[in-house]
Amino acid sequence: MKRRALLLLGANLGSRSAALRKAIKELNRLEGCRVLKSSRLYETAPVGPSDKSYLNQAVEILTDRTAIGLLIEAKRIEALMGRRPGIRWGARALDVDILSYGHARIRTPWLTVPHPATAGRAFALAPLNDVAPGFKPEGRRPVRALLAAMKPDPRIVKLWRNGR
Repeated sequence: MKRRALLLLGANLGSRSAALRKAIKELNRLEGCRVLKSSRLYETAPVGPSDKSYLNQAVEILTDRTAIGLLIEAKRIEALMGRRPGIRWGARALDVDILSYGHARIRTPWLTVPHPATAGRAFALAPLNDVAPGFKPEGRRPVRALLAAMKPDPRIVKLWRNGR
């Protein structure tokens, strides 16, 4: 059974935009997976101990993989791009988060969908608004409404322009 899933990609080490492009190529190469939409790139302040800004991008995919199968592939793609286990919210070459998997509600030690923190994070909501403005994280209001209700802070989320 094919399901739509929403992913959030992020990178703050190395060539960040190249890492996001490569991640999308790898997702498209997966058997039973097709990227339907991808957002613009957004530069965001880091959360946690890192001092390096992230580039974030939301991706909508259609997949026949199970949620855990998709998670395994996401971790493989992260490793391919150079991600190694480290401190929570530390710097990383690539981060792939599964924000939603169809209408499924999943809670395991490895995966929780919908992702529990999406609704309060501008760095997730801004790119999500490009690909799925009507998506309701955790059954709350739509992404577009959640984002509109946030107090604007240009230091947190801004559209990235190549060459800056």
